[in-house]
Amino acid sequence: MKKEEIKKAAIKFFLQNGFEGASLSEIAEEAGIKKASIYSHFKGKDDLFLEVLKEAKAEEIERKQQFFEKEDSSNPEVFLYHYLLYVKGMFQKNEMLKFWLRMGFFPPMHLYDVIQTEVTEAENFQEHLIGQKCGMWIEKGQLSIKDENTFNSAFTGIIIAIMVEIVYFNSGKRVDDKLEALWEVFWKGVSR
Repeated sequence: MKKEEIKKAAIKFFLQNGFEGASLSEIAEEAGIKKASIYSHFKGKDDLFLEVLKEAKAEEIERKQQFFEKEDSSNPEVFLYHYLLYVKGMFQKNEMLKFWLRMGFFPPMHLYDVIQTEVTEAENFQEHLIGQKCGMWIEKGQLSIKDENTFNSAFTGIIIAIMVEIVYFNSGKRVDDKLEALWEVFWKGVSR
């Protein structure tokens, strides 16, 4: 299906060159079509970009929801640490999610508001999932912290720090070292 091939090529070039550096000509060439054929599927570069961006957001949300539904959350230490590793792996290994992450940090300025709305929705979804688990752990006396919002802000702060490391460095050791240090300090602060 040509539309899917166009989107796959778009992800590649938006990720490599950013929005401004990606051309519809090279996207078309990569997809094996003429540039004019892109317009039978998309209104233009903005339309293509936003469709791919929204699909990437949906992919992130779906993967995170699957984790929260499938993983055993009876031990918060194990669950949360595995979630951090899971999120790190998602953004390091999946091209669509690398694109989503990079565009969240470096959005094309004329689409900034649209992208920030999408990013905020994804973050709110994640915070909702974490808040539900945190509430359960607090109720069971498994955490020393009494405030879900503080817990959520601190934990998602670790995720954001890891995402920054991935965007700027993507070095396995540097990202791993940062995750381990943040996790150690965080868990000491919230565990019983």
